[in-house]
Amino acid sequence: MQQTDWFESWFESPYYQVLYQNRDLMEAQRFVDTLLAYLHPLPNAQMLDIACGEGRFAIQLAGHGYNVTGIDLSQPSIAKAKQSENDYLHFFVHDMRLPFHNHDFDYTFNFFTSFGYFSDSHDHEIAAKSFATSLKKGGVLVVDYLNKEYAISQLQPEQSIERGNYIFHIKKRHEKNHFVKDISFIDKDDLLRHYTERVASFTLADFVAMFEKAGLSLTETFGDYQLNPYHPTHSPRMIMIFKK
Repeated sequence: MQQTDWFESWFESPYYQVLYQNRDLMEAQRFVDTLLAYLHPLPNAQMLDIACGEGRFAIQLAGHGYNVTGIDLSQPSIAKAKQSENDYLHFFVHDMRLPFHNHDFDYTFNFFTSFGYFSDSHDHEIAAKSFATSLKKGGVLVVDYLNKEYAISQLQPEQSIERGNYIFHIKKRHEKNHFVKDISFIDKDDLLRHYTERVASFTLADFVAMFEKAGLSLTETFGDYQLNPYHPTHSPRMIMIFKK
């Protein structure tokens, strides 16, 4: 019997939505506004948000009048996102490793460290190729990822987060080129639950090599949501702009 990947079981869990219910919508709005001011998309641009979750970034993009499609592996997340669908905004359940509407999009986005989930590095390469395949020639990919050295320096080994009737006990560590987050809590039936998140701690050089192999070239890297210059140790994010 094939073991379920951590992201399939955790993202499908209702407790995932409970823990992360306080996503910062204003931060998403400000980032999208700043990003679009930099990118200057044409009014009829076609956009794809890969691993869109419940659609907070896709909704902001569509709010600017662009045609936006969001895809995510999580059925509960897409069900929630579909409540916001309109003529300019659509959502689908889809695995990022599989191509989606080849060569249809002017811009493809991957926000908020929604990559690096796989145990096999080949799966990351397949996903990168699928990202590239979705773009038209000359299209742009934006990848928003944590910055490895900064994240290590800011790592908080243990914390407890209260959400309604639940207290989530979280332990974080960096091992074998992955950031690992162990999450435990007592569920509504008084049973101990445990989930683990794992994301690869890619460097900028790792991304450049991976996406160059997929046919994309890095044109710019920013270090935060205000699009300030990237610094390898001081920047909280790696916001990478690739072109096909």
